[in-house]
Amino acid sequence: MTHILQQEVPLALYLLLSAVLFSLGIVGFLIKRNLITVFMSIELMLNAVNLSFVVFSHQWHAVKGQIFVFFVMMVAAAEAAVGLAIIIAVFRARATLAVDRIDLMKL
Repeated sequence: MTHILQQEVPLALYLLLSAVLFSLGIVGFLIKRNLITVFMSIELMLNAVNLSFVVFSHQWHAVKGQIFVFFVMMVAAAEAAVGLAIIIAVFRARATLAVDRIDLMKL
């Protein structure tokens, strides 16, 4: 059997991936006009931040980053539950998910 060398992935690559994911989330949030796509872009940004927390936690051998990830995941779960309920209510009332066409002040 051959011995496979394990090489650690550099910290910079994880941070680059996190920055790319966060940037894609920002672009999706600013450009897209569908409420579901905007919602998914926000989730993508939260997961990019989680990746950074985990990477720094591993780099510094501290558990604090993983604790922050746990709290961010709790907030994301609450956001998903409440956000999807709001999206369903808006779709039932307006029959559209286009952000430009939704005006909640008018009935």
